[in-house]
Amino acid sequence: MDYVSTRGSAPTLDFEGVTLAGLASDGGLYVPQHWPHFSHADIAAMRGLSYIETAVRVMAPFVGSSLTEDELRSLCAQAYGRFSHAAVTPLAQLDETNWLLELFHGPTLAFKDVALQLLGLLFEKFLSTRETELTIVGATSGDTGSAAIDAVAGREKINIFMLHPEGRVSEVQRRQMTTVLAPNVHNIAIKGSFDDAQTIVKSLFNDREFSTRFNLSAVNSINWARLMAQVVYYFYAAVRLGAPQQSIAFSVPTGNFGDVFAGYVAARCGLPVERLIVATNVNDILHRALTSGDYSAGSVTPTATPSMDIQVSSNFERLLFDLAGRDGSALAKMMTGFEASKAMSIPADMLAGARPLFSSARIDANGMALAMRRASEKSGELIDPHTAIGLAAAYASDIPAEVPIVTLATAHPSKFRDAVERATGSRPSLPARIGSLFEREERCDTLPATTEAVRAYVSDRAIPTGA
Repeated sequence: MDYVSTRGSAPTLDFEGVTLAGLASDGGLYVPQHWPHFSHADIAAMRGLSYIETAVRVMAPFVGSSLTEDELRSLCAQAYGRFSHAAVTPLAQLDETNWLLELFHGPTLAFKDVALQLLGLLFEKFLSTRETELTIVGATSGDTGSAAIDAVAGREKINIFMLHPEGRVSEVQRRQMTTVLAPNVHNIAIKGSFDDAQTIVKSLFNDREFSTRFNLSAVNSINWARLMAQVVYYFYAAVRLGAPQQSIAFSVPTGNFGDVFAGYVAARCGLPVERLIVATNVNDILHRALTSGDYSAGSVTPTATPSMDIQVSSNFERLLFDLAGRDGSALAKMMTGFEASKAMSIPADMLAGARPLFSSARIDANGMALAMRRASEKSGELIDPHTAIGLAAAYASDIPAEVPIVTLATAHPSKFRDAVERATGSRPSLPARIGSLFEREERCDTLPATTEAVRAYVSDRAIPTGA
């Protein structure tokens, strides 16, 4: 499998190449040159398979010749052996129509573990044959940072620099990052928003001299390997609810568009997806984009769902690439204009191409709290605020009654104990596997939200190529 950039001018790479590169050299994002196809018979044959075996079947076409099937299976067994539930991503039924897909049974209690536990092992596997160090620079609105740090802490040939917006992540999220004291882990709190952090990271990747000198790579969902791993749980859940004979709808709490784009990939590969519901909070750029074509960024409003407090959704570019007929040069012009003005009007024909599969909903704080209360009172389930945004959108949808709706439960409720308690009156406890999180020492540096400050910080601590 070869991969091409959404902006058309970066070199074509294989799976190993895109995993280590992260962002394309032309500023675009890598996508497969073509979408693999799973027939109804292929999907039906996934019934009864373990999560690991499902993952091998779904990911094998994307991996191509970069790994053998046995190597891929071994890496999946290592990655998902750390999850606390035997099903890895189990389903929980709320009522006759609504289901939760629990993606929080990994070591840091968030859906990011599903992809990042595997990505850390892929980095280690591919670096083992190279005489070079890898410098990971990432931005997090909460869960990516802790999951990425857990996945690579202490691994050889890797240094990680993770930026988070100071004061805009939950205490559990912060501590899961800042209490990891491995020498290859560097936490940076920036005085700004997640969008500021993401802009800094993109600027460092686009600085050709800097990114080459320190061999930069990404763990954010700009890295294709992360999205690939997330495609698996769409197949795993759908097959358990009757696919391929039954189509399934998914409601996805959305910030950076990575998780819902994985659902789009599953649909493009043949999974019968009735609808992908893009659920946003009041930072609703994606809802506006999909309903009216208005992809314009405003200021970020801090909410109880910090992982969704985003105004620039990086992975939306991947969808726009497909909607634009995979014309990289045309999309590059669109994205260059957007990066300059922070505004874009999506052409009507492109918007029409998205509407058969996508719908969206904007959920405010009251809608979020009502969904949390309803899940608790009617189904006995405590859910985190992000999951509640997705569930509220599912409740409000016009999906036919006979179609199951799966809301992606993206984080354990204990990561947002105060918000859950305010809405439900119940305070979720941290799972025992988190241990003494609140007694551990923290280590973090605070920097201004400028590319220059972060570049200098990384330069002082990372190992240059060839050193």
